[in-house]
Amino acid sequence: MAANPETSQYHEVEPERVIHYTDHAPTGDLQGVAVFIHGSGPGASGWSNFKHNVSAFQGAGYRCIVFDQWGYGKTSKPQDVDHTLDFFVDGLVSLLDRTGIAKAVLVGNSLGGAVALGLALRHPERVEKLILMAPGGIESRENYFSMPGIQAMVKYPMGSPEFTKEVLAQLLTQLVHDPANVDDELVDERWATLETQNAHVLATMQIPDLSDQLASIDINTLVFWGTEDRFCPASGTWKILGMKGSVQAELVNYCGHWVMSEYPDLFNERCLSFLSH
Repeated sequence: MAANPETSQYHEVEPERVIHYTDHAPTGDLQGVAVFIHGSGPGASGWSNFKHNVSAFQGAGYRCIVFDQWGYGKTSKPQDVDHTLDFFVDGLVSLLDRTGIAKAVLVGNSLGGAVALGLALRHPERVEKLILMAPGGIESRENYFSMPGIQAMVKYPMGSPEFTKEVLAQLLTQLVHDPANVDDELVDERWATLETQNAHVLATMQIPDLSDQLASIDINTLVFWGTEDRFCPASGTWKILGMKGSVQAELVNYCGHWVMSEYPDLFNERCLSFLSH
């Protein structure tokens, strides 16, 4: 997959604290705006998460914003603030304001799903629809840390001598069902990003369990979950189905945490069908 074709842009939220993003114009008549919100983990970035999906959304008429969350990619990595859900949501709201987006489809995976839900709870008027892939923020911390993928992820702290490129490659296989989805290009891409990161984002991340608030979200939603997810339990599908809005769910067999990259054609086709109705 080619590198991000768009020029990097930087939104200065405050002095010496910027959010990196790229703005992808639709290739047809404008149908709306889609904002892609990536997940957590070593070497994570917006383009790494969604490089298999953006062009399909563009072709369907969507302006696509792909950004790096606080602590990831080319966005600032502050070490003087805890990375709470409010901090992440504040960053997203500021970026929407900067790019002139009043309302958007939010496409969020894992941590990005929790941030999408956080915005939907705080500012539902700014969310057109939700597309979630194994969203975080709907289990207790204890439940998440009992998952084998997260146990593997926290075994070697970022920046420690033990966290080698080989360790990263092995960790990435935890995110997918078929290890063949983790090729040298992906490992090289994530390793290059990882070398710019620090451990503060994971050490201070505080994402609450939003389960008891989900029933108040009245937004049409499509949720995907891989049955072999080793990071977020697939039973969370039923929590999302309990939301107030119209909710559709896709449980994908032989799939891990990254349905959008493990089955990109299925994901893209299903998302665009959902958005067109």
